[in-house]
Amino acid sequence: MRGEVICVDEKQNFNKRKASNLSRADTMNLSPEEIWSMSENEVWQFLEGDYLLRSYKMGKIRFYAPSFMYYKTNYYCSSPTDFPTISVTGKSCALNCKHCGGRVLETMFPATTPEKLFKLCMHLKSKGALGCLISGGCLPNGSVPLGKFIDAIERIKRELGLTVFVHTGIIDFETAERLGNTGVDAALIDVIGSDETIKEIYKLNITVEDYEDSLKALHDAGIAFVPHVIVGLHYGKLKGELQALRMILKHQPSALVIIAFMPIRGTEMENVEPPKPTEIAKVTAAARIMFPKTPLTLGCMRPKGKHRTETDILAIKAGVNGIAFPTEEAIKFAEKQGYATAFSSLCCSQIHKDVKT
Repeated sequence: MRGEVICVDEKQNFNKRKASNLSRADTMNLSPEEIWSMSENEVWQFLEGDYLLRSYKMGKIRFYAPSFMYYKTNYYCSSPTDFPTISVTGKSCALNCKHCGGRVLETMFPATTPEKLFKLCMHLKSKGALGCLISGGCLPNGSVPLGKFIDAIERIKRELGLTVFVHTGIIDFETAERLGNTGVDAALIDVIGSDETIKEIYKLNITVEDYEDSLKALHDAGIAFVPHVIVGLHYGKLKGELQALRMILKHQPSALVIIAFMPIRGTEMENVEPPKPTEIAKVTAAARIMFPKTPLTLGCMRPKGKHRTETDILAIKAGVNGIAFPTEEAIKFAEKQGYATAFSSLCCSQIHKDVKT
């Protein structure tokens, strides 16, 4: 089984055959642990062979550009109105995480009461919005305070017909079930696989078990859910990402998004080096092996510039189904590989509906 830990003999066999000489049959039998054991050079060689691209390639790759970031290439220009992000806590967050420090909340529309949330969504729809992401800062227990907004979310779905994704943070079954009853299109949750990262970066007094309990709650509630795995959140280094994937694997997500730490000015980690493109690719490739039939995307949070170009192309080689805010070079590369391309102004978590498995 792909998710199981490989034995010593299997590791030795893999080391003998070398990444550059892998056949397609070898690739289909790789475990995530084998991917994880690759050096940077081996990751390059492995992905340059296009084994995952050929094994998991579908006829179409989907690109996403929601409204919370301006995006323009020769292929597509984002809409300022189609899919905005809303914070139910305004600029407030109890955690003040080292990588964010509440800066991300400053880019969102504030709506701190149910009445304000519904009125804002009415206004956004009148301006052409197709949907929105409802998010916000966390409480001291790592949850986003969604409880009092659930009736408003149900009304937004019923009366306005918007596509609505909700970022939950840590969540219990009761809240997940109530969210599911609103008709919300998907719940998004960042999943951390290291207790040390949770404590040091998120400044939370919880454990990875709380994230696994949240995944179980979402699954048991029958709500579509899209976990996000953050590569390099632990000061730019890999730590816990494979464990996060293992936890997610137990709970049959609707789709999976890989994102990566990027330094944000004004935060405690503004001078921390982000993970290398090959490290992001390693996590992406492991995810593809572990989730062969689950829609997989490279999400919006990742470093920009040349780093993003390399990351995007490696993600295509690793077999992703979609990319948020792709570089023009990545789009050209996808076309060169024979992909048909489709662009959307919705959040990349929409992939769970766009790709039928």
